Amino acid sequence: MFKTKNLNSEMTYNNRKEKVAEIVQKRDLKDLTPEEIVKELDKYIIGQEQAKRAVAIALRNRWRRQQVPPELREEITPNNIILIGPTGVGKTEIARRLAKLANAPFVKVEASKFTEVGYVGRDVESMIRELVDIAVNMVKMEKMEEIKDRAKELAEERILDILLPKRKRKKFEENEEFEYEEEDEMQRTREKLRKQLQEGKLDSRTIEIEVSTQQFPGMQILGPFPVDDIAMTMQDIIENVMPKRYKKRRMTIAEARNYLIQEEAQKLIDMEAVIREAIRRVENLGIVFIDEIDKITNPGGYTVGPDVSREGVQRDLLPIIEGSNVMTKYGIVKTDHILFIAAGAFHVAKPSDLIPELQGRFPIRVELNPLTEEDFVKILTLPENALIKQYKALLETEGVEIEFTDEAIREIAHYAAQVNEQLENIGARRLQTVMTTLLEDILFDAPKLKGQKILITKEFVQEKLSAIVQNRDLSRYIL
Repeated sequence: MFKTKNLNSEMTYNNRKEKVAEIVQKRDLKDLTPEEIVKELDKYIIGQEQAKRAVAIALRNRWRRQQVPPELREEITPNNIILIGPTGVGKTEIARRLAKLANAPFVKVEASKFTEVGYVGRDVESMIRELVDIAVNMVKMEKMEEIKDRAKELAEERILDILLPKRKRKKFEENEEFEYEEEDEMQRTREKLRKQLQEGKLDSRTIEIEVSTQQFPGMQILGPFPVDDIAMTMQDIIENVMPKRYKKRRMTIAEARNYLIQEEAQKLIDMEAVIREAIRRVENLGIVFIDEIDKITNPGGYTVGPDVSREGVQRDLLPIIEGSNVMTKYGIVKTDHILFIAAGAFHVAKPSDLIPELQGRFPIRVELNPLTEEDFVKILTLPENALIKQYKALLETEGVEIEFTDEAIREIAHYAAQVNEQLENIGARRLQTVMTTLLEDILFDAPKLKGQKILITKEFVQEKLSAIVQNRDLSRYIL
């Protein structure tokens, strides 16, 4: 199901909860045996058994390390992994699904973006700062989930105060009895409004509430610095030092409830405890996925020109992966026990082209296999997020039912594999281009086809794709 935003604030309580739900799956690491981890990965990733086994062992070792005596625990370092294989075979997906299983802070970075460090790029420590930010948001959302009922009660009280303001009791002896009767009547009215509010009968009614305003929107920092990090830190300092400004704003009660729930939840949360827990998770469970690591190698040895920065990036990465202290806006974070998973196609370069010190920090190397036609058939049908399931769901929103015969699915897989052989091998991503080309007319005309059932047959696939696949020039530009 898709949920729509109910509030124009930067991130409503419900939207933040949905975002965390994508990241957080409550599973205790002790319940995830390597075999179960592989089974969970099988739901989304076809093949690549060796890679799945390697990451499953690495994840289980995270739990095992927590069980050993403290004096030995610090000595056990994670076995970092390099995933080697062409694009589109599941390298990124394996790391992403692994982080969800472990309920662990996870960040994906492109190694190539660090090749301009010293010019306009970002320093390598920024990935750890980003990881801590993600962890803080994860823990914060979990705490919000725990106190959401209390926050909801407080938000309701504030809305009722707006609808029916509380009156101070006037203690005049001559009309004391009248005041008590008036208060009793107001209390009954308040409870009646509370019931209507909880039943949603007042959701469309408009009220006026105070909302905080951004102090300095669009703040920019100029100069050869990690701009995003400095800007965020400056904004945090300003928000903590300068008093908050508020403005009156009219909104529906449904919108106001969401805004006030978030505001009350912020007040109930102990941010110091959140930060402590977030840093603990980063240091012991954090996963950093470094993609395109082959792009920072120097194939064939020494080079001059722009590529000279590549080896410098490797040397900058080295202390982070080996273990160092990184200063973040939440405090110092030790990277000694963060799990690093690197990935690269290594078409031109080889893992041995990395500097020896960095090679030694990635003791586990796993080669992923190119995808076959049979793999494509499974990718189209078996995973929980299979492409055919996605297109069925998309067309159902227009009232169109679409079905694929087994022969049609095999023909789609055949054409995808054929184009990968003839042109660049982009793995499973080729299925996206093939499926979009195949269903282009149906997707365009779907509003006119409401109520119809469309059957995709082998002949339909051949009619749509055979001419394009056979024409090498058309394939190059369309598929």
